[in-house]
Amino acid sequence: MAFDTRAIHAGRDDLVDLGVHAIPLDMSTTYPARDSSAEAARLDVLATGEMDGGLPIYGRVSNPTVARFETALAELEGCEAGVAFASGMAALSACLLAAVVQGKPHVVAVRPLYGTTDHLVASGLLGNFVTWASPDEVAQAVRPDTGLVIVESPANPTLTEVDIARLAVAAGDVPLLVDNTFATPVLQRPVEHGARIVLHSATKFLGGHGDVMGGIIACDEQYARTLRQLRFVTGGILHPMAGYLLLRGLSTLPIRIREASANASELADRLRDHPKVGSVHYPKIGGALVSIEVDGDPLAVVSAVRLFTPAVSLGSVDSLIQHPGSLTHRIMEPEDRQVAGISDHLLRLSVGLEDVEDLWQDIDQALQKA
Repeated sequence: MAFDTRAIHAGRDDLVDLGVHAIPLDMSTTYPARDSSAEAARLDVLATGEMDGGLPIYGRVSNPTVARFETALAELEGCEAGVAFASGMAALSACLLAAVVQGKPHVVAVRPLYGTTDHLVASGLLGNFVTWASPDEVAQAVRPDTGLVIVESPANPTLTEVDIARLAVAAGDVPLLVDNTFATPVLQRPVEHGARIVLHSATKFLGGHGDVMGGIIACDEQYARTLRQLRFVTGGILHPMAGYLLLRGLSTLPIRIREASANASELADRLRDHPKVGSVHYPKIGGALVSIEVDGDPLAVVSAVRLFTPAVSLGSVDSLIQHPGSLTHRIMEPEDRQVAGISDHLLRLSVGLEDVEDLWQDIDQALQKA
């Protein structure tokens, strides 16, 4: 079936047989069972990360509503499995820990990355250590103890794109993790180009309304079992209500991405000719993000908008604007931001579904006023 059809029906294929139309929301934290011996044996299996298809035992281990979201997103990304977490950073942390427990703590990472991702990878807090590399340097940077190659494409916040297929070849046998938050499976599916792991901050486009937080990894079943083991003991599972909202968000994901991309593309074209804008970054793949280098004070532009919401995050139905150097990437050292191409004059716009003329008038007046 077409992608748009699966976005609506994935994770819901059994609803007719259940006799319901809306997604069942299961808020239980524990699940009763009279046969304790059988449950003990099942718990041993679940602790290995294998899902046996039976009823849940405890909400920290699994939840039926969350499982529906995991199934749906994995299908849309073309993967065998999905493992959902309480946030995008929790999902990334599980991947980094997986590399450590497998005895391969070395990470090769391509900048730019989301600021907190950059900080976590560089900090060594989870036992990892990193080699920063350009796409052309990845093959040389990989070592016997390399457990992950990490990249975002389009990247946050410069919207830099990389050739995922070429990077997968350079990574060799090392799993390539692609943060696909900005593109979503509507615009690209990294596993089709050789990536093994796909990361989403589900808080963004997958939810789409700025009212739910979550993260998810789409991958093969073998890797998913490792992540479930870690989630079992660390407790980072997605909340059922979040799973419900995220699955609901997937049903409108294609139309939201297309409409927001059309707005963003139009704004990018107009901003290239704006006298107060030095340069415009907009990915070839499209999408709802536009980054601009302003000639004046970027913080004054943020203060002057009236329709754009001045806030971090992205991917909502309404448009947001923020200054990465002060907020999302402030945690990085200034020299690291410069190396990553994140200048002090860069602003990131997450374009929503408002009328494009209204958005243009707002950003134009803010640039003129600043």
